[in-house]
Amino acid sequence: MSKFKKKKGGELPAVNTASLPDIVFMLLFFFMVVTVLRKDNLLVKQELPKADQVEKLKKDRSVYIYAGKPSSRYAEKYGTEGKIQIGDKFADVKSLQFALTEERQKLLPELQNSVVVALKIDGETNTGLVTDIKEELRKLNMVKIIYITSPGNELEN
Repeated sequence: MSKFKKKKGGELPAVNTASLPDIVFMLLFFFMVVTVLRKDNLLVKQELPKADQVEKLKKDRSVYIYAGKPSSRYAEKYGTEGKIQIGDKFADVKSLQFALTEERQKLLPELQNSVVVALKIDGETNTGLVTDIKEELRKLNMVKIIYITSPGNELEN
């Protein structure tokens, strides 16, 4: 009688799947970390004016207002006049107060009284539209305004 028995069949051993959940969770974590979620879908053209003294600010208490001509995808539907965009929707000057109040409510309660309005205005936008936006901001007592530009020097172009 022998102590060791010989295998009778030439079958392959089963694949060990013990580490499979670890690999799946590592991949899931990797994609969660590297994925960037875009906050707003731009509906207007954005060629920002250039400035040579640019400073980066925190985004936690900002409300963004985009202004410019509708992008080429929306030009047929909305025309070529300057439009205002808040969030993912177009807004006109009359509905600006409602849209800004709605955006303010999305912020943390302790930050709602110290909102900074960030204006991303296309370089070719009519200044009358910008003036109308600023008038509506004064009515809502949202007087902290910053203009977003791209780095560079306008005179060198």
